[in-house]
Amino acid sequence: MDRNSIIAHIPRLRRYARLLTGDAHRADDLVQDTLERACIKWQLWQPGAEPALQLRAWLFTVMHNLFVNQVRGKAYAARRDAVSMDDIDIEGPVLDPGVRLDLERALRQLPADQLEIVLLVALEDFSYAEAAILINVPIGTVMSRLSRARKRLAELMDGVVPTKVSRPQLKVMK
Repeated sequence: MDRNSIIAHIPRLRRYARLLTGDAHRADDLVQDTLERACIKWQLWQPGAEPALQLRAWLFTVMHNLFVNQVRGKAYAARRDAVSMDDIDIEGPVLDPGVRLDLERALRQLPADQLEIVLLVALEDFSYAEAAILINVPIGTVMSRLSRARKRLAELMDGVVPTKVSRPQLKVMK
């Protein structure tokens, strides 16, 4: 195993983990667990035509699976604690501090499955197909979750309060 090939991916893994977990300490633990699992399961990774991209995707898949297992395995009742977006290295245009806070709050209100897709596609630049493979869902599910997430983010950024959808109650037949 080439140590430098994995080391090059650590900053992106850390950024993704911090946004995914919302907590710097849990994120560091998740990255460490990901790297440990990658080292243990190294023989499962098979480089292809673009080994750097494939290694990145494989590492993100390992991280995703670990995160899902942690969420399912624990109560995870504690809300994602606040992580300042100032602590996260995000490439791109600098956002106005007010907009950044609104976006941070809006992201934290997304369901975990939608947040994960937004982070993979918008932040980490994975294609829909790559994201589908990473989290082991059909590409249509990725597109649907991303569409719902974008719509919800737009509503939250505009200050729209969610309305409860009332569902008709089933009547019990006697």
